[in-house]
Amino acid sequence: MSKITAALVKELREKTGAGMMDCKSALLECGANIESSVDWLRAKGLAAAKKKSARVTAEGLVGVAINDKQGAIIEINSETDFVARNELFQKFVNTAALVLLNSNEQETSLDGLTLPDSGHTVNEELTNLISTIGENISIRRFEKISISDGVVSTYIHGALSEGVGKIGVLVALESTAKKDLLRNLGKQLAMHIAASKPRSIDQADLSQEDIERERSVLSEQAISSGRPETIIQKMVDGRMKKYFEEVCLLQQTFVIDGSSKVCEVIAAVEEEAGAKINISGFKIFVLGEGIEKKEDDFITAVASVSGV
Repeated sequence: MSKITAALVKELREKTGAGMMDCKSALLECGANIESSVDWLRAKGLAAAKKKSARVTAEGLVGVAINDKQGAIIEINSETDFVARNELFQKFVNTAALVLLNSNEQETSLDGLTLPDSGHTVNEELTNLISTIGENISIRRFEKISISDGVVSTYIHGALSEGVGKIGVLVALESTAKKDLLRNLGKQLAMHIAASKPRSIDQADLSQEDIERERSVLSEQAISSGRPETIIQKMVDGRMKKYFEEVCLLQQTFVIDGSSKVCEVIAAVEEEAGAKINISGFKIFVLGEGIEKKEDDFITAVASVSGV
């Protein structure tokens, strides 16, 4: 039997990030061959990932990456907030965002993309991470945004390290204005979007279905007030105006000064720049948004453990 030295265990651990005892077991199984042991651990990691796949992942991080004309945003979830503070996890989120940014096409899956440092695919690296950290981890969603002339700006709220946090925003500004001016405006708009969470750029970008649904609800509310028909119509129109101001970015009140409309802020910068500025798109990811978290009943949990 080949001798399993501390140096071999250390080397395998550095290659895989797996636990010391797992590395020793792998080396014993594989006759102290490092590469075979790496494969053995990856296979075990895959099995572990499958076991953990049913667990709810509502924590984790949102990551962003930008260059001159593109931006990428990704949400990667874990089971606990503790994992979000793990440096390996943060590095994976950062790297995945960069790989997405540098990919040529609008990706529908990251599985085939390769990480530059390790040479692993994103999916392989995810499997290794699950094995190392011991929690289910999943790539929930990702998007890219681009411009032909202008800037893509970003903002991370609740940042735990550079480019990763709890809320991520990308905003694309198409313009021939000076880049420094656009970056400053873009940063402020991204911060505003993180706080106000608009659903569209303008009223024209909202789906007709959403508008009709909102109008229907407001009409029912107005009718139940018992007011005359002429008053009801005015009530609905007024409430729809307020609805558009709440969900449409250009019509929202700018959070930074608390008084101007976003469209007015952009108009002021356009006048200073002597050039038109168009918000061609934005993306906002709020960590865990829409995921139903399981709320354990404390009394029931205690009873189940104690056998009551």
